[in-house]
Amino acid sequence: MTATMQSKTEAASAPRRGRRVPGMGGKARPRGGALQLGHWWWALPGVVLVFAIHYVATGIGGFFAFTNWTGIGSFRMVGWENFAAIFRDPTKVGALVNTLFLAFGSVFLSNVAGLALALGLNRVLKTRYVLRTLFFMPVVLSPLATAYIWKYIFDFDGPINVFLNSIGAGDLAKPWLADPTWAVWTVLVVLVWGTTGITMVIYMAGLTGVPVEIEEAAAIDGANLWQRFSNVTLPAIRPALAIATTLGIVQGLRVFDPIMALTGGGPAGATETLATQVYKQAFALGNFGAGAALALVLALIILIFAVIQQRLTQSKSED
Repeated sequence: MTATMQSKTEAASAPRRGRRVPGMGGKARPRGGALQLGHWWWALPGVVLVFAIHYVATGIGGFFAFTNWTGIGSFRMVGWENFAAIFRDPTKVGALVNTLFLAFGSVFLSNVAGLALALGLNRVLKTRYVLRTLFFMPVVLSPLATAYIWKYIFDFDGPINVFLNSIGAGDLAKPWLADPTWAVWTVLVVLVWGTTGITMVIYMAGLTGVPVEIEEAAAIDGANLWQRFSNVTLPAIRPALAIATTLGIVQGLRVFDPIMALTGGGPAGATETLATQVYKQAFALGNFGAGAALALVLALIILIFAVIQQRLTQSKSED
């Protein structure tokens, strides 16, 4: 009887398996293992979808870049012939130059304008909320719809030439979109107008992290407006600068809708970009292999510039 009671007492006082008792070195078994792993199952459909759309589709397109496939029927491997043809064709080389010009030109101008607007609207103004909405509105509008509006504005009988004629400057009026010299500049204006709003919002978010005390101390020490901006504000918004420039370069390199609506790549290929050439080669001319090669080149260019931008930003942040 005594032995039986003693064994029951020891069993009751012994720690249960899987539970941690204070003073003992055993580890507690994590509860809800299925629930902890459940977030992987929830994310699995999204991961599969992203992998299928981005990576599998890109891999298939990269494969067809080495073929002469027309989009239907059979095909044969042509190796690097499609890529060599890109650099032998003056139209495609010009499209590459236009792509880089529009990308870096729009990034520079939209960042300067967006930063200026952010600095101005960061002040205490009664109308700052209305102005922020107005300047951000081009971002949420359809690029294709706004491009058609700009097409009317730049038309020979459009508001710009009407205004120039009304002030006696009719000699400056010209068919802006039909002039090979000015067409690419009109496209650049439309791109800057459409992307300035998002850069403004990014810089306004970055300005919230600027220490007001340091700026006020610099002003008390006699620093002028430019010195306070270059030594206090600009270093503080460097992460915002990195985000705005990276997004701007990626968006500028793959611009398509405004060009197709404004000029269609003309006149005489003056506004052709790699994105418009991909569309024309693959879907208009039925040369899917050449279009896939151009798309692969465009993807590599975007990747290279994105990596360079991130490396430069990282090195500056460490400094």
